[in-house]
Amino acid sequence: MKPDFKFKLRKRKKLTTLLGLTLDGSRLDGVVLKRTNGSLTVLQNFSVTLALDPLTAAPDLVGRELRNQLDAAGVRERDCIVGVPLKWVLTAQTELPPLPEADAASLLQLEAERGFHTDIAQLQVADSRSPLAGGKTNVLLAGIPNPHLVALENICAAAKLKPAGFTLRLTALQPAGDEAAEGVVALAVGESHVGLQITAAGGVAALRALEGAVTDDGGRRALHADFVVRETRITLGQLPAELRAAVKHIRIFGPRELTRELADEMELKFEPMGLQTEVVAAYAPGEFGGQAPPDVPVSGAFSLAARFLAGQKAALEFLPPKPTFIERLVVKYSSGRLRTAGAAGAAAVLLLLGVFGYQQAVLWQLRSQWSQMAAKVGELENVQDNLRQYGSWYDGTFRNLAVLRELSLAFPQDGAVTAKNIQIRDGGAVTCSGTARDYAALLAMQASLRAAAGVTDLKLQQVRGKTPMQFVFAFNFNHGGGSEN
Repeated sequence: MKPDFKFKLRKRKKLTTLLGLTLDGSRLDGVVLKRTNGSLTVLQNFSVTLALDPLTAAPDLVGRELRNQLDAAGVRERDCIVGVPLKWVLTAQTELPPLPEADAASLLQLEAERGFHTDIAQLQVADSRSPLAGGKTNVLLAGIPNPHLVALENICAAAKLKPAGFTLRLTALQPAGDEAAEGVVALAVGESHVGLQITAAGGVAALRALEGAVTDDGGRRALHADFVVRETRITLGQLPAELRAAVKHIRIFGPRELTRELADEMELKFEPMGLQTEVVAAYAPGEFGGQAPPDVPVSGAFSLAARFLAGQKAALEFLPPKPTFIERLVVKYSSGRLRTAGAAGAAAVLLLLGVFGYQQAVLWQLRSQWSQMAAKVGELENVQDNLRQYGSWYDGTFRNLAVLRELSLAFPQDGAVTAKNIQIRDGGAVTCSGTARDYAALLAMQASLRAAAGVTDLKLQQVRGKTPMQFVFAFNFNHGGGSEN
C-alpha cells in the first residue's frame, strides 16, 4: 500500500463551556457558562478584587493570584474569553469613500498611522464600520498597545487559561445589531469610570472611557452625572449627521444605585431631543439565540461568554493572531539541509513555470501598447503633480489670513480667552485650543466667532478644568472674498 501523504489541519472544536472574565481596575468578575441544546447554564459566578496590577506587576505573579482566585471559586474551566479594560483602548475615526476592500484596507492603514499618536506597529488594531449615504462608510479604529496584550496573554498562561478572545465588555453588553436597528448610546458604570459606546447603522460609531465620572467619596462611590451628560452630548455632536439622527435610545448598565441616578439626569437632558432612557436590569428573551437562566443579573462576563457560545462575532477583537501550522513549520525547519532542499525544490518549480511562456507574449503586447502612451501619461502626471504642489500658492482668497483675522476679532481684548494652538487644514477645517477665564467668557467668544462671515459648524470638542479652563473647538471656514488686510 502506498503511503498517504495527505493530512488535515486540526480544527478547533466548538466550545460548549466557557469562562467569561472582565477586568475593571482591580475588580475581576467571572462566570462559567455551559450551553446545552440552546440553553445556557451558569456553573460558577464570582467577583473578586486583585491585589496586583496586571500592567505593572510580573505576569507570572498576577497569573498565580488569578489561579488562586479561580481555585477558591471552584473554577476548573481553562477556555476563557476576556473583557479588557476600556481605558486600554485608543480610538480614531475616519470616513471611507466607496472603494474595493483591498484599497479600503490600505487607506485604513494610512488613516491609522495618522490618527493614532503612536507607532501602529506597536498596536493591535480592530475596526468597526457604519455605512453612510452615497456609499461612504464611517469607521471607528480601536487599538490596544501590544505590551498590554502580551502581558495579558502571559497572565492567562500562568493561570493555566486558554484565551479564545480579547474584546470589550461594553460591546458585549450592547452589540451593534444590524444596519436597520436604531442607534443606541450605551453607558456602563465601572469602578472608576463610565464606559460610553454609540452604536448606529450596524457598527460601533464611538467608544470612550469617561475617566473621573466615578470617584471615591470616603469609601462610597459617587457618580458625576453632569460630567457624563456633557461628554455624551459632545460625543454625539462629533458623529456624522445621519448617524447622530439614527440614535434613539440610551441604555445604562451597572449597579442599580448609580445607574438610577444617571438615568434620571440623562432622561432630563436628552428626552427633549427624542432619546429614550432605560436602565438595563434583565436580558431580552432570545438575546443569545437560546434560553438564558431566569433572573440572571446583567453583567459583562455573562454577556461575553454567552455571545461567544452563541456564535455571535465580537464587534472589536484584539486577540493577537496565532501563526498557522504551515508558518510554524517554516520557522522550525528553515535552516540546514532542509533549507537547501527547499531551495532546490523552488528552482524546480521555477523551471516548470517556463512551460507557461506564452504569457510572455501577452505581456510583450501590453508593454508595446504602454510604450505608445507612456509619454502622454507622463506629461499628464507631471501636470497633476504641479497642480498639487503649487496650487495653494495661487489661492487668491488669503484664507489663512482671513481665519486669523476672524479669530482675532472674536477673542476678547481683555485676555479672558486666549488661544494656544491654531491648526488650519486644507478644505477650511480649523481647530483651536486655548484657555478661558470662565465658561461665560468662552461662550461669549464662541457667539462672536459663530456670527463671523464664513464660519460654519462651530463645535466645542473638549473642556477641562474650571478656572482657568482648557478648551478645544473646531469650525469650517469658507471665505469667498479676495485679499484680506
